[in-house]
Amino acid sequence: MLRPTAGGAWARSLRSHKGERYAEGKLAWMLDKARAYVGTSGTIVCRADAMVAIARLRAAVEAVVWPGPGGGIDLKNLTARLQLAEQAGGLEHQVSVRQLAELMGCARSTVEASNARLRASGWLLLVAAGTGEHSSTWSLRMPSTVAEDQESCACPGHRPATGERGAEGVPDAHTGREVSTRALGAVMGTDACHHYAHGTSGARILAALDPLDGADVAHLAAATGLHRTTVRRRVDKLVEDGLAEEADGLVYLPRHLAGGEGLRPDPDQLEHVAVTRGTAGLGERRRKRHGDQRRQYRQWLTERTQHAVERRGPARPRLRLVPEGVVDESTGELRDTAWRGWIIDDPYRPTWPDDGSPEAVCG
Repeated sequence: MLRPTAGGAWARSLRSHKGERYAEGKLAWMLDKARAYVGTSGTIVCRADAMVAIARLRAAVEAVVWPGPGGGIDLKNLTARLQLAEQAGGLEHQVSVRQLAELMGCARSTVEASNARLRASGWLLLVAAGTGEHSSTWSLRMPSTVAEDQESCACPGHRPATGERGAEGVPDAHTGREVSTRALGAVMGTDACHHYAHGTSGARILAALDPLDGADVAHLAAATGLHRTTVRRRVDKLVEDGLAEEADGLVYLPRHLAGGEGLRPDPDQLEHVAVTRGTAGLGERRRKRHGDQRRQYRQWLTERTQHAVERRGPARPRLRLVPEGVVDESTGELRDTAWRGWIIDDPYRPTWPDDGSPEAVCG
């Protein structure tokens, strides 16, 4: 009210119409209403709290054994979403099915089936479906059973600790081995881990290897949820392509692939593996196909909008109800007394206060 700013024009106008005391009462009422609204919302947290929640969810994902081919796809889905969540600064993120397919290195239909399984199991929540060119909004969740068993004991699908019930069939050594989601995210979208090369199973085994702590086939099968025969066949291919080393019955991660977080893939080696396995360029082909589909969809949206405009005819100009000159643009003062009491912040839609506010009570 005290400075000639555009944002305070309505307050100065209210003061000139109703007086200083009424204007101050109006502002106090608005402030109390805003405080009540903020009090009903959730607690505002910082980015560090969001990173802690993401790290907790990542640990829960890595603690679960994901058996079968569908389990491996679901693990890749959550791995890609964890990367997106870290970029977004929270468990809520926006992503389309085609973007996920490119990150995971699989087909769009495979991603859709994985999304359905994760939603049914409680790992994923659809916040808002995508419209137009806007991607869908998703939120990662920890299933209640997983959250409860993290604080108590292992649940079905978790690796029980040595000595606990259910650990009889698990060897005593290396029971804590897990598939690193960070390592998996570094290789799962490459052509070397395409379905026709090392595939999802090979990527999971590679993400479970360590350069110093070797693991045999039985432990890798327990860590990945794969059958021993599958692990044996995939390990042989990884060793053949130089992505793994085997000595004395134990499988190790090669030293040149070891990094600070367990795996530092060599792009040149992965490209050579893709060429050898005949999968080089398949990922680029998928990205090009998705790009063409996006352009076709945008073209379809544009044509649909043009057809709708042609059917409706030329758009009518918006009717201005408050004539120009009623309010002084420089000071915000009301010039035409016929508009006294009206709320004319929007000249195209003036309103008369009737919602219990001070204008309506005192009017």
